[in-house]
Amino acid sequence: MDTRFLESFVMVVETGSIAETARRLYLTPAAVAQRLRALEAEIGAPLVSRVGRTVRPTETGTAILDRAHLLLRTARELRAVEGGGVLSGSLRLGATSTALTGLMPHILSELMGRHPQIELYIVPGTSVDLYHQVLRGDLDAAVIVQPQFAIPKSCDWRLLHEEPMVVLAPAARAAEDPHRLLASEPFLRYDRNHWGGQLVDRYLRAAGIRPRERFEMDALDAIAAMVDRGLGVSLVPDWAPPWPEGLKIAKLALPLPGWVRSVGLFWVRMTPAERLVRALGEVAVAAMENLGRGEAPPQAVRST
Repeated sequence: MDTRFLESFVMVVETGSIAETARRLYLTPAAVAQRLRALEAEIGAPLVSRVGRTVRPTETGTAILDRAHLLLRTARELRAVEGGGVLSGSLRLGATSTALTGLMPHILSELMGRHPQIELYIVPGTSVDLYHQVLRGDLDAAVIVQPQFAIPKSCDWRLLHEEPMVVLAPAARAAEDPHRLLASEPFLRYDRNHWGGQLVDRYLRAAGIRPRERFEMDALDAIAAMVDRGLGVSLVPDWAPPWPEGLKIAKLALPLPGWVRSVGLFWVRMTPAERLVRALGEVAVAAMENLGRGEAPPQAVRST
């Protein structure tokens, strides 16, 4: 049985979409559908069915789903076994959208220079979703925002980058008090389903600010662009570049100190892939030493 077909089946069930699975696997929807048909022919029964616009597992698909997860995890563990004194193997790594564009290019460049025989499959997602995928064993590790709760004792965490929380405002308002802006101007809220958005909510409560909410969204670059167009102000982490180009915005430091979004590597201990994960962590820390913190986006105005 081809594990690629199992991987496609599992991802279709998780996303509920053949098109989304194709996007994540860099395949065409027709290729994903072909993999599903081949797997169904081998199993001898339909595994998925369409319900409206969503793809869901059939009774047989649900019955084999746990075993499919186990087989995929075992296959990854076998590929992670070191051979010949060379650090090699396969890692399935999750990363948030801002980590993918801001941190991962630096980390992967360093990793490929030191350990070219490590193979990486990168899965995008939110910190919440990636955290649970690591716990289930679907991912070997993930670069995510640090949870605000204690992680399980069976897991580990390595800090890679700290992003101070800042108020975003149009450049013309750079000299104004950030708390006054948050309280008086239309507020573009970072989605509270994200751990970073929950950090924003805790800060507003600590500062006693009840903002005039206009929008709530999960795309930080979109929030920055909307601030640039004068649609309001926001409170966001000063994430690692790149930022959208051509912005004329101010980043205002918070009056209450110590509020940062911490980004790091999260994994489960005592797995065959742990040596590779720890090697990735060492490389990531070295790469972060060469990455400036708190850099302004192009053409942005900074204010403290």
